[in-house]
Amino acid sequence: MMKRILPHPALSAMLLVVWLLMANGITAGGVLMGALFGVLLPKFTEPFWPDRPRIRFGRTLLVYLVTVLYDIVVANFQVAGLILFRRNADLRSRWLVIPIALTTPEAITVLAGTISLTPGTVSADVSADGRFLLVHALDVPDPVAEIARIKARYEAPLLRIFR
Repeated sequence: MMKRILPHPALSAMLLVVWLLMANGITAGGVLMGALFGVLLPKFTEPFWPDRPRIRFGRTLLVYLVTVLYDIVVANFQVAGLILFRRNADLRSRWLVIPIALTTPEAITVLAGTISLTPGTVSADVSADGRFLLVHALDVPDPVAEIARIKARYEAPLLRIFR
């Protein structure tokens, strides 16, 4: 019964929160309108999500988010140091081909987005079979170690989050 009313409960909650943030205040009308959007939009878009990914909310997701936020802050300082104190000729920019074990498009998208959010790296492409991710990195002394780091810090938790 609950699945019929809220086919995507996380999306419904997110829509309510985003609506309240856009309204820049919490009022009874704002909550009612956000709840209305939160119920109706997922209901109308349900046919477009036939194989919805199963996401495990919990400690792993929280640790992943904290790790990503920490990495973004640290990478900002690292990139600033590279820009300010390293000559262009001394940068070791590389294209990395990362084999991925993630299988759902949503999980691969989260991995690619995470990599692109971290300054100094950008996801450029996913192979046609979805088994490799092409990433450009600004300064990589050891490509093999960098691929292992990305797989351990980002892909391994995503494999547990997207079961």
